Amino acid sequence: MEISLCKPDITQREIDAVVDVMKSGILSIGPKIEEFERKVADYVGVKHAIAVNSGTSGLHLLIKALGIKKGDEVITTPFSFVATANCILFEGARPVFADIDINTLELDMNGIEEKITPRTKAVIPVDIFGHPYDIKSLRKITDKYGLKIIQDACEALGSEYDGDKTGLLADGAVFAFYPNKQITTGEGGMIVTNNSEVAELCRSYRSQGRARTGLWLHHERLGYNYRMSELNAVVGSVQMDRLNEIISKRCSVAERYNKGLSNIKGLSIPYVSPKTTIMSWFSYVVRFDENINRDMVMDYLRSKGIGCKPYFTPIHLQPYMIEEFKYKQGDFPNAEKAGRSCLALPFYNNMSQNEIDYVVENIKEAIIQQVGVI
Repeated sequence: MEISLCKPDITQREIDAVVDVMKSGILSIGPKIEEFERKVADYVGVKHAIAVNSGTSGLHLLIKALGIKKGDEVITTPFSFVATANCILFEGARPVFADIDINTLELDMNGIEEKITPRTKAVIPVDIFGHPYDIKSLRKITDKYGLKIIQDACEALGSEYDGDKTGLLADGAVFAFYPNKQITTGEGGMIVTNNSEVAELCRSYRSQGRARTGLWLHHERLGYNYRMSELNAVVGSVQMDRLNEIISKRCSVAERYNKGLSNIKGLSIPYVSPKTTIMSWFSYVVRFDENINRDMVMDYLRSKGIGCKPYFTPIHLQPYMIEEFKYKQGDFPNAEKAGRSCLALPFYNNMSQNEIDYVVENIKEAIIQQVGVI
């Protein structure tokens, strides 16, 4: 049996919508982008949504629109995809890492204040693997020091913490729509914010610095080509109509994994906070105890046709980060422990029970080969 790590959930509705756009002759800067933006803004409960060509682009534009520049510092987690830190570096600012909570795998709030300096301008929490961050509690810290919150929600569209949708309470947040995300546009991202000035700047920056003057080729500022196409947007618009169905499917797959894996000695299923009212499940990531070699489990699963990947190599241990900032092993122990022990299993909306059972049985066999019992 061959089982992919992830698969997009594309129906005839998305295909028909793309064909309609192709026939319309309007492939960029058209009504489908505005439609998609409106659906996301209404879903999250914010005033503004700005579609871009990737989550990375969205994070970069928020950094720029909030005035973060060379010499500034932004506190964030070392346990994430590299874009979380790269967006800070793009503007010449410095990412300052604080270690993670070993249960949630998210930025540990208890370690934030000690990282704050006069140069600190913002904090970027990450909703890792779809688990929503406690923004209300973080706001108590950021308000005390006059800092902004940029929520990297690229993995968490649809999640809720204590009844608040992910992206609602930050100064700005970003979702991403790569094919492994909850919804996909192929490539794409979405900025959400209640700040009208930030929204206007992001709209300008994404389109080569154009202003909303109606004058063609009138550029008020240096910008970028970070626009989303109509083709990408219409796929996202249809997927938004299906979001509740999609989240329900993902929750079902996660629950069936939990049932099959919860009593295996040496393996921990994903932690979900009791205050998480909706977990939208970007991926299903398990952790292994120190006496089990994660990489050997991974190799065994791959030999059986099961797609799996280690999530994540900590950002501070990426070669370019070591070269630039002289980070080393031991700087952030919890992030490094997670980096050694976490494994993303196959996870997608329409995963069958037979596929889940096959993954579970092979994980058990891989562990037995190492420690003899499960």
